[in-house]
Amino acid sequence: MRIHLKEIFDYQDMIYSLVRRDLRGKYKGSILGFLWTFINPLCQMIVYTIVFSVIVQTDLEQFYVYMITGMVPWLFFDMSLRQGTGCVRYQGEMVKKIYFPREVLPVACVTSNFVNMLFCFLIVFFVCIVFGAGLHLAVLVWLPPVMLIEYLLTVGFVLLVSAGTVYLKDLEHIITVILMAWIYLTPIMYPLHMIPDRILWIFQINPITPVIEAYHAILYWKKAPDLSELAYAFLFGIVLLVISEVVFMKLSDNFAEEL
Repeated sequence: MRIHLKEIFDYQDMIYSLVRRDLRGKYKGSILGFLWTFINPLCQMIVYTIVFSVIVQTDLEQFYVYMITGMVPWLFFDMSLRQGTGCVRYQGEMVKKIYFPREVLPVACVTSNFVNMLFCFLIVFFVCIVFGAGLHLAVLVWLPPVMLIEYLLTVGFVLLVSAGTVYLKDLEHIITVILMAWIYLTPIMYPLHMIPDRILWIFQINPITPVIEAYHAILYWKKAPDLSELAYAFLFGIVLLVISEVVFMKLSDNFAEEL
């Protein structure tokens, strides 16, 4: 596996090319173009703010700040999985004709969405500074490690779903349904203390929960994240990545035939 991982790293130029192509082509032909990168999270923020601060009221001050600091990272995870289900399946001609480590495709998919998230964080910082209580520079140093952990988790999940969809086409639709429920099992729009004790364990075993909680801690509560929770997410990500890579390598042997 170590040799194979080195081979993937050797194809970093291909990953870069795929990411650049995806970012350039995502809004090609659109009137607003790259501005949609910022418009999408803003629109979602407005909708969820209306729902959870007017209709279903919470006890959080400046709810829109709390919500956007969790929503932007979630959108990265959500879009990566949605696009990741087809990142191998829809590149069938490339897989059949060119040799390269097949992991390049899901890694490029996640990396493209990760870069998109970094741009969206310009909005997050703007909202925190202008409409929130500002940013605590001393705790911002925790932001890169949290982002890295989320990236690790996302690559692990996308490796699994991208390989699985080659063999089970319905998985693409199944993942969409799962993500619709998953967002409400993650403390993005409400704090954990609002969750009834009888179902709190579901949120606690969710590996995305400590990641979102870390973003909230850094950007909303202006404090360092809980290291024990981050350690759980990190270890979960490492184990998931190893399992996903083993499964992906085994399934990738027959990609060309299945596609």
